[in-house]
Amino acid sequence: MSNFLQRTITGAIFVVLVIGSILWNHYAFSFVFLIFTILGVTEFYGVISKTGSKPLGFSGIIISALLFCITSYIAISNSNYHFILILLPLLFIEFIIELFRKHKTPFTNIAFTFLGIFYVALPLSLLNFLTNPAFEHDKYIKGILIGFFLLIWSNDTFAYLTGMKFGKHKLFERISPKKTWEGSIGGFVFSLLTAYILSLFVIELSLLQWLGMAIIIVIFGSLGDLTESLLKRSLDLKDSGSILPGHGGILDRFDAVLLAAPFAFVYLLLVM
Repeated sequence: MSNFLQRTITGAIFVVLVIGSILWNHYAFSFVFLIFTILGVTEFYGVISKTGSKPLGFSGIIISALLFCITSYIAISNSNYHFILILLPLLFIEFIIELFRKHKTPFTNIAFTFLGIFYVALPLSLLNFLTNPAFEHDKYIKGILIGFFLLIWSNDTFAYLTGMKFGKHKLFERISPKKTWEGSIGGFVFSLLTAYILSLFVIELSLLQWLGMAIIIVIFGSLGDLTESLLKRSLDLKDSGSILPGHGGILDRFDAVLLAAPFAFVYLLLVM
C-alpha cells in the first residue's frame, strides 16, 4: 500500500472518529478523547525515555486520565468545580514515589512527568469546555468544537498544499525546513474562509468571533506544530510514534491542538 493511500485511509478514519463522536454526544466524545489522552501521554513518556530520563509513566497516565475525566464531568454536569482539586495531592505524590526509585536524575524524572500532563493531557481536557464555554446549564454546543477542528485541519491542509505549490521562503528552517511563509499565508486565508462558512451554520458565534477564533487557531496551531517538531528534532526522531499509519503518532496528529486549545478556551471565555 502506498504511503499516500495509507495516509488517506488513516486520515479519513480519524476524521470520522473525531467528528462522529462530537456529533453523537458529549459522552461519546469524552470516551474517544480519553483514549487519545492516554495514548498521547503514553507516547510522550516513551519519547522522553529516549533521553535516558525515566518519567513516572504509570502515575502520570493515571493523573492525566483523571484530569480528563474530571473536566469532562464538570463540563457535562456544569457543577462541582472544586472536584478538580483532588488532583493536587496526586501531583505531590510524584515526589514521594521518586524517593524510592533510586534514579540518578530524580527531579528530571518528576519534571518530565509533569510536562506530559501539562503538555498533552491538559489541552485535550480543555476541549471538554469548548462545547459550553459560557458554562450554561445543560448546554452542549457541538458546532463550536467541530468548528475548532475544522479550522485546525483547514490551516494544516492548505498550508501544506499552498506551501507545496508556491513555497519559497522558509518560515522556521532551524526547526521545520519544509514550512514556508507562503504556506502559512495560504493556511491563514483558507482558515478565514472556513470561519466565514462556519458563521453561517454555527450561529452561537458571530462572524467576527469566528474570524477571531480562526486567527488564534492559525497562530497557536502553527506554533504547536513547530513545538512538536522541536521536540522530535531535539531527539532526532521523524515521528513521535507509529500508531497512526502514514501519520506517525498521536502527538503528530494533535500537535496543533495541544497549543491552540488553551488559547481557544480562554478566547471563548472572554467573548461568550
